[in-house]
Amino acid sequence: MINASVCTIGDEILIGQVIDTNSAGISRSLGEAGIRVRRMLSIGDDRDEIFNNLRNELKLNPIVITTGGLGPTKDDITKAVLAELSHSSKYVENAAQMEIVYRILHSRGLEVLPNNKAQALVPENAEVIPNTLGTAPVMVFRFKEEEYGHPATLYALPGVPFEAMGMLPAVLDDIRAHNELCDIHHRNLMVYGIAESALSQKIASWEDALPKDIHLAYLPNPLTGIRLRLSIYGGHKEEEMLRIESEVAKLKGILGNLIYSDDDDSLENTVGRLLKQSGKTLSAAESCTGGEISHLITSIPGSSAYYLGSVTSYAVEVKEKVLGVPAETIEKYGVVSSEVAAAMADGVRCLTGSDYSVATTGLAGPGDDGKNPVGTVWIAVSGPAGTRTVCRNYKNDRKRNIERFAASALDFLRLYLTETKML
Repeated sequence: MINASVCTIGDEILIGQVIDTNSAGISRSLGEAGIRVRRMLSIGDDRDEIFNNLRNELKLNPIVITTGGLGPTKDDITKAVLAELSHSSKYVENAAQMEIVYRILHSRGLEVLPNNKAQALVPENAEVIPNTLGTAPVMVFRFKEEEYGHPATLYALPGVPFEAMGMLPAVLDDIRAHNELCDIHHRNLMVYGIAESALSQKIASWEDALPKDIHLAYLPNPLTGIRLRLSIYGGHKEEEMLRIESEVAKLKGILGNLIYSDDDDSLENTVGRLLKQSGKTLSAAESCTGGEISHLITSIPGSSAYYLGSVTSYAVEVKEKVLGVPAETIEKYGVVSSEVAAAMADGVRCLTGSDYSVATTGLAGPGDDGKNPVGTVWIAVSGPAGTRTVCRNYKNDRKRNIERFAASALDFLRLYLTETKML
């Protein structure tokens, strides 16, 4: 299997001013193409740092992909370093890229300045993949075996994510044209409702018995739970996928309904799919989640087919006057209680006429109510099979608690829908 390194260049990445989305997108695409990314590196705008780090990456990996440092301003020094690295003594104009520079700037009503024209100048030992999306071309540098102990290729992409990801298919085509790639076979299962440590313990015997060439990864996320990824590098796709499916079947027998999806999915999409397939509708009553559940549900295209709306009943008065929660229920049990959550779910279901509803009331923090600790949430789901409630407690900051509350509510709704078989 061929290995690769992905390097981002620019001080803006290192100081946190710009979030590096390029590395994730490039790595994902390389993996899908059968190329294993072994290293990811961020390098500042310093000549020695760029030169020495790229030399080291080329020694370690036959494919190196960089993004950034190719702009028209003086701080963009990557091209000069690449010229030195590739033993180029001069720059040459790439006619195809120069034509693109003129077209893009004229279409924006801008004058073509000398520094814009300079972007179409490339080191003499560079091959060019014209960048149809921007003014800086993709440069390809090929190094012979005697320089790094193996043939190596460096692809220099612009740093703008739209351009980097837009030009990546052309880079992958070039990699395929010069390398024999093997397949990487991945299978994802989405799990919710169990901590990563508890999950590891629960499937320990199964994991220990996995064939040595099947690799397991745990990928936790507060909004989606834990993604379990099984991978095989190499082999024939049909045969390897059959082997993975055999292990997946065993895993399903162990985890049961803790698995909510057979694919790389989200709770909101899973819930939406269940509702859409059955032709049923949903509403929400949110207190401590402040609209987060509604936001997640409506982030799915087509959610208007099953989602009617929500009431963000943050104040006690809204719980009572809009949702119809009895004042005596709040007084007797407290706002953060099973009884109030149930009344909220019943109230919004009646108000909207939905088939199902979900409600939350809790304490995201800071500060408790003298009865419940910070991080407590009561979740209720109402539907044809009655109203059910559950209490969860998380010990995070306010933002993370709200995210966990919303995800837990969606998971509790998912379990209700599947266990009652959408009555």
